[in-house]
Amino acid sequence: MWFGILGPLEVRSADGAPIAVGGPRPRALLVMLLLHAGRTVGVDRLVDGQYGDEPPAGAVNAVQAQVSRLRRHLPPGALEFDGTGYRLAVDPDDVDAHRFERLAREGRRLLRGDAHADAAAVLRRALDLWRGPALADLPHADADRARLEELRLATAEDLIEAQLALPERAPVAELRRLVAEHPLRERLRGQLMRALHAAGRPAEALAVFEETRHLLAEQLGVDPSPELSAIQLAVLRAQRPDRVPRRRPTAQLTSFVGRDPELARLTALRDARLVTIVGPGGAGKTRLAIEAAARDGAETAFADLSPLDDDDQVPHAVLGALGLRETGLQSLETPDPVGRLAAAVADRELLLVLDNCEHTVTGAAALARRALGECPGLRILATSREPLGITGETLVPLAPLDVPPPACAPADVAGYPAARLFADRAAAVRPGFAIGPDNADAVARICAALDGLPLAVELAAARLRTFPVEEIARRLAEDDRFRLLSRGDRTAAARHQTLRAVVEWSWDLLTPDERAVARRFSVFAGGASPDAVEAVCGGDAEDTLADLVDKSFVEADGARYRMFETIGLFCAERLAETDERRRTQAAHARHFLALAQRADPSLRRAEQLDWLARLSADHENLMAALRWSVRHDRETAFRLVAALGAYGWLSGRRGETRKAAAELLETPVEGLDEEYVACVVQAVPRIDPEHWKRAESILRSWDRPLRHPFTAVMWGMTAGPPGPSGANERMLGGDDPWNRALGGFSLALITLLGGDPAEGERGLGDALARFRSLGERWGTAQALDWLAVAAARRGEWARARDLWHEAIALFHELGADEEVVDVLVHRAEGLTREGDLPAADADLDRAEELSRRAGRAEAPASVHLGRAEIARFRGDLATARGRLDEAVRVAGSAGFGIEATQPWAYTALGRLAEAEGDDDAARTWHRRAVAAARESPIAVDIAGAVDGLAGLAVRDGAGERAAVLLGAAVVLRGTTVARDRDVDLAAARARDLIGAEAFAAAFARGAAMSRAEALTVVDEAVSG
Repeated sequence: MWFGILGPLEVRSADGAPIAVGGPRPRALLVMLLLHAGRTVGVDRLVDGQYGDEPPAGAVNAVQAQVSRLRRHLPPGALEFDGTGYRLAVDPDDVDAHRFERLAREGRRLLRGDAHADAAAVLRRALDLWRGPALADLPHADADRARLEELRLATAEDLIEAQLALPERAPVAELRRLVAEHPLRERLRGQLMRALHAAGRPAEALAVFEETRHLLAEQLGVDPSPELSAIQLAVLRAQRPDRVPRRRPTAQLTSFVGRDPELARLTALRDARLVTIVGPGGAGKTRLAIEAAARDGAETAFADLSPLDDDDQVPHAVLGALGLRETGLQSLETPDPVGRLAAAVADRELLLVLDNCEHTVTGAAALARRALGECPGLRILATSREPLGITGETLVPLAPLDVPPPACAPADVAGYPAARLFADRAAAVRPGFAIGPDNADAVARICAALDGLPLAVELAAARLRTFPVEEIARRLAEDDRFRLLSRGDRTAAARHQTLRAVVEWSWDLLTPDERAVARRFSVFAGGASPDAVEAVCGGDAEDTLADLVDKSFVEADGARYRMFETIGLFCAERLAETDERRRTQAAHARHFLALAQRADPSLRRAEQLDWLARLSADHENLMAALRWSVRHDRETAFRLVAALGAYGWLSGRRGETRKAAAELLETPVEGLDEEYVACVVQAVPRIDPEHWKRAESILRSWDRPLRHPFTAVMWGMTAGPPGPSGANERMLGGDDPWNRALGGFSLALITLLGGDPAEGERGLGDALARFRSLGERWGTAQALDWLAVAAARRGEWARARDLWHEAIALFHELGADEEVVDVLVHRAEGLTREGDLPAADADLDRAEELSRRAGRAEAPASVHLGRAEIARFRGDLATARGRLDEAVRVAGSAGFGIEATQPWAYTALGRLAEAEGDDDAARTWHRRAVAAARESPIAVDIAGAVDGLAGLAVRDGAGERAAVLLGAAVVLRGTTVARDRDVDLAAARARDLIGAEAFAAAFARGAAMSRAEALTVVDEAVSG
């Protein structure tokens, strides 16, 4: 369908036929929904849009009635309600307003990239979508209407800008109309002046300027903008001859690759007087400046300042670039080369490129300041490793080229600028070289190892004369990259012939204090915050670090500092040459241990997302501190593992401390028992039995609250309930509200799954309230998930779905993918019983994908089990068999887990054998299920296995025994399970065998048993 709101409302079917919507109210409602196509619009907002600030009584009901009428005119399912508002499920690009905004953005992007013809075509398409005033059918939408109208005018100006650069030029008549409608819009007046001048009517262009000057003075009391004045000056000077000789940049021998965003920015800065490209050595500053100057089209002079070693030499170098020389007749006055420069270009339009300003930055800055002040037509484009630091300077930071990320698909590698540069230069030394499936990974690793630094990438590509690409990648990872990249262009400047020379050139520019901070900074991994720099590098390091940023040795994003890996390796070499190395690394480890300990309590409060983000930003530092501490300071390492437990679990990185935790267990530190237990649970499965036994012994005798209570969570998830009765309360005691909430949750969950669902649900509700009051998302989501499981077992499908939806949203906020997998499996089981197999399939699809994303080599056993059950219900027994085999294999290698999968998988295999007609195999699997379930402390595991036995009894013709077993399963579980098709089928067949009354009596007899009696009956059934 097609929807138009840029004018009167228009709705058309897929074949273009108009569709009537109805009266004013439904039309206004549809316009509001279209304005936010694909997004939910709250009911209150719909009321405001319909009735304004004073809605009548019953406005909400009226809106709902209008929604009902509107649905009659739309395809089924197009208008959705999610509990808070309505959403029109249409592609925004099928709405003219959204398509207009997209085309306007695309046209502006093309315009900034100098693709004028393409920009004009796109912008015309955007403006052609307008049929009249925007939102004509929506009475209370002044702000949205004004925004769209303003965007329409700005798009018209962009179109005119594109037309001015094309041979046909912009239409003067259209510009005069727009100027008359918007007389104070200076951009339009400037465009009109340029169009008149291009049409050979300069006098009229100047008349427009005078008219504008008088209008602004009379109405606003201001002068025309500098931009408009510059256009007037350009018109006045248009016929003057070029008298300025200049030296052009040298022609380049290789193609220019990448840097499209930076070129676009330089193009957009053509009106800036002083622009400095700043970046580290080898980033391609000179090449970018040459390319930008070539595309600028202005008269250009190029001055290379790299050979200079004195600030006083800068003006003479610039004079030489301009083709000016000293006169043979010496004046008695002191020579003033800057004065000669100013005199030579005083009335000229000139772009002066000052390349490599870093060694003579003071002289370059002094020349730029004076020359720009005395030469109004002069623009300077400078390159430097630090800013010139004068008023009016615009910086264009030049970061390394984008590199393919670690998980980049081979087909996508060639799309990254660093990889394109490597391929281009590689083809020059090895004809026919191209990035393909066989070498994409190696190219990606090369580019990443070299930080995307263009010079380093080019040097690496040159080594293809000697080594294959995989060998270069390996040597960069394992050997000295400075030695590998030690050969380059013999004709290049010495500082560009090797990678080491590039970095040493920058190192030589540093003061002793800057060198000290730079080498200490090399201990950081992945960057550092200002407080970390101060703690590790010294009290006054932050001020020095600002100087390092200015000199492109370190980069800053406002909140953090980062050193490129290549520079970091160089600085690490310098650190190793001093006696500071161990002291600096110890300070680094101490700082990040303190950070982890400070964060741990906040990870159990409302601010947990902020602290997770903060720890995630320093994840590489935390892991580096842990690795160093394991080797050099084991007490710090033990404490760090314990402090990082909650962070690792909540952020889905629980496996990253595993190796360190396992290594620490070999040599425990006295007095760190809690930390020892934390290492045990984080080392799973790399754990020896004696460590389990010692950890269990510690927990059995534990008599005080844990410093890091999440250790109890990890123990419970890994090994089951922590110790004998009361151990959980002692570990989670004290005044900490999260501890109390977790303790209540743990007890409630054990109660729920232990055969008392009513009491368990009450406890879960109380725990949910406690977690909510803290604003803690993990505990809240856990309670929601299990409350949903309980609701689904009763057949309260809508409530269960709402609870699961909220739980998933909270886990997504945390980035806890593995917890989302657990919830999806629970929901899929509920959806299967509800009868919505496609939705259950979709949840299990998503669970498998999230498992892979979380770094699991394979999906959990519960996912395979869910897939198998769905396949069996559909009659696909072969698929069910394969999935169950996987479930048993994976479950056999897993540790403890609530509702351990193994007995459930055995029961499913028994039912599958029944479906295949193999009663002997079915009997074996059901008995194994009961045996496995009897090892579990969880009653629902046993109840599930007993339900399987009941189905087997039916196949044996023992209807009464089946009924008793079904009743016993209810005793063990504490409730029936709604719409369990296997149980329902077994009950129906047993009823057919012995009659309804006899079935009811036998079922009641089983349901009236005590737990011990029920287990006795089960044991008899297994042995009988």
